[in-house]
Amino acid sequence: QVQLVESGGGSVQAGGSLRLSCEASGYINCMGGFRQAPGNEREGVATVDRFGSTAYGDSVKGGFTVSRDNAKNNLALQMSRLKPGDTAMYYCAAGRDCYTDYEGMLRTSKYNFWGQGTQVTVSS
Repeated sequence: QVQLVESGGGSVQAGGSLRLSCEASGYINCMGGFRQAPGNEREGVATVDRFGSTAYGDSVKGGFTVSRDNAKNNLALQMSRLKPGDTAMYYCAAGRDCYTDYEGMLRTSKYNFWGQGTQVTVSS
């Protein structure tokens, strides 16, 4: 079992930036950030595999950047140009048997390990 520890998040005004970090306790392949707003399904925000291939949700392209350090088993999600529509609970997730295609990397189904979530609130 892999444990994920998240940090970061918080509140910011529109146009501002926040950074989320996540550390995994064991070996993982794909890793990424997901979010869920009240009444909405959980959606993929940005993910990255062990080889550095990344995938981004359409609504965050150009504003969010995901990176990871394989040696430290951690991930960073830099969120810039935040909008009120980015308000949600953000989750770190990781998996070992992962999709390799772009759209698959953003699906929740292959992510077996989940963090506790951290709230991001963007005010107008």
